Amino acid sequence: MTSMSAASTEKKHHLRTAKSAKNDEFYTQWGDIEREMNAYLDYDPDVFRDKTILLPCDDPEWSNFAKFFALHFHDYGLKKLVATSYAPDSNPGLPSYQPTLFETEAPQFDEVKARTNGKLFVLDRDVNGDGIINIDDLQWKYLVGDGDFRSAEVTALRDEADIVITNPPFSQFRDFMAWLVDGRKRFSIIGSKNAITYKEIFPLIKSNALWLGNGFAQGNAYFRIPEGAENDYASGVYDEVTGLVKFRNVDWFTNIDHGRRHAPMDLMTTADNVKFSKHKEVRGVGYRTYDNYDAIEVPFSDAVPADHDGVMGVPISFLDRLNPDQFEIVGIAKAPLGQPSKLYPKQTQIDKKGVRSQVTKLNDGPVIKVDEPPAGKTYYEVDGEYFVQLYARVLIRRKAGA
Repeated sequence: MTSMSAASTEKKHHLRTAKSAKNDEFYTQWGDIEREMNAYLDYDPDVFRDKTILLPCDDPEWSNFAKFFALHFHDYGLKKLVATSYAPDSNPGLPSYQPTLFETEAPQFDEVKARTNGKLFVLDRDVNGDGIINIDDLQWKYLVGDGDFRSAEVTALRDEADIVITNPPFSQFRDFMAWLVDGRKRFSIIGSKNAITYKEIFPLIKSNALWLGNGFAQGNAYFRIPEGAENDYASGVYDEVTGLVKFRNVDWFTNIDHGRRHAPMDLMTTADNVKFSKHKEVRGVGYRTYDNYDAIEVPFSDAVPADHDGVMGVPISFLDRLNPDQFEIVGIAKAPLGQPSKLYPKQTQIDKKGVRSQVTKLNDGPVIKVDEPPAGKTYYEVDGEYFVQLYARVLIRRKAGA
């Protein structure tokens, strides 16, 4: 009985691992890479000059990152381009694997290592003597291990590099960011915007050691996925015509500066927002104050008042527009990082259908006290008083003289 139970548990673990890994396999579009890198170059034309760039998780046979930087090796003035890949047998997200001719026709091809070992790709000189350095000069060999970014050999490559750029597995974003920070490297990586509220990530944003990049066009990120993974996505997320999945809640996380970050935000005063705002939550209403944070609620990024000197709670999406010359981040209204001015005892939650339950959710984020129960919305009751909870908010304050 114990043996069968253990076997069942192990099987479930492998299934969860496989599903998670499959949902981690997203291949970035060329245009999105170009758009982001151009933003860095527009701000500093020499940002990549004489630099060694590391692309972990990026096999040139599949990844646009390696192809993109190989194409621009000369005009970016790169010193060296290094890429690594992850062993197929260590990646449950690959339902099948067949070596390409690029690998099988190479003299170093090894049928066993092709599945069990990662690969190292290096571009740093004109190997074929045609006078230019490009993808044709790429040299490769098998890594000793499977290519996990945490391994000693990939970490050594990180230490050698000046800049790290990639689209890491979303489920390993925390570990990958910690790995980057530990190496004290400049970087540009893709991740879910939910990561902004992670306890490992937000302190970096607050201290101005990390910010959002230029971003995806219209806020939409499109990725190619492994063959056979399309059934994991709902209609509207996976496009059968293009073979791409679409996500809105994804962005670039970087410590490389770009011009959009310093573009002045054109904002109205408090009075003008109340009079002219396009948002009914602000126009003719004004700004409400949180019950558990000393800050006003600003429900939309374009409704930030230009003349408010106190703390303001803004949506996480505001970080797409945050100009550090105008505003400073003072905190976040979300547990466990938030520092609320009060904590609530156990409360009664009344959901949209009127179902009542005992919860402690009010302590999770910013709270607004209301005079009466809101119609058609979930609300909370504490000692005969009514409250509504909002999504996580970034707490900001206008800089003096801005």
